[in-house]
Amino acid sequence: MSIENVRAYFQTFGIKERILEFPVSSATVELAAQALGCIPARIAKTLSFNCNGETLLLVTAGDCKIDNAKYKQTFHAKAKMLTPKEALAFTGHAVGGVCPFAVPENVKICLDVSLKRFSTVFPACGSSNSAIELTPEELDKYTRNAGWVDVCKQIS
Repeated sequence: MSIENVRAYFQTFGIKERILEFPVSSATVELAAQALGCIPARIAKTLSFNCNGETLLLVTAGDCKIDNAKYKQTFHAKAKMLTPKEALAFTGHAVGGVCPFAVPENVKICLDVSLKRFSTVFPACGSSNSAIELTPEELDKYTRNAGWVDVCKQIS
């Protein structure tokens, strides 16, 4: 089970107790914001892409979408999202619970600067009813990421 892998992953950092589980779905930005009682922008959504044949996870603020021109300039590829089946196969997490934790070593993770405007954000933890509250600095620390990028634009 994906959330169990995330629990084990966070155990190595001593923070598994911080995982929040809900009696309702948190599979979308809107549902997660309702479950947490926060604004949707503070949901750290993880989007999965096929980037030049490699799996790329981008963690962005909930009120943002990919800016195709910025994506192409940054990654030298067209933004091509994984299908739900591919996301599960390549990340170990099903859509609705995809997160940047406990993923295979070959998965590249990047954090979008849109998250830095918040004191804390809420990424999923491998299931469609979980999250963890982290500062952007903690998100950086607890993910095996390749760095911060600027590939999003706010949704009007």
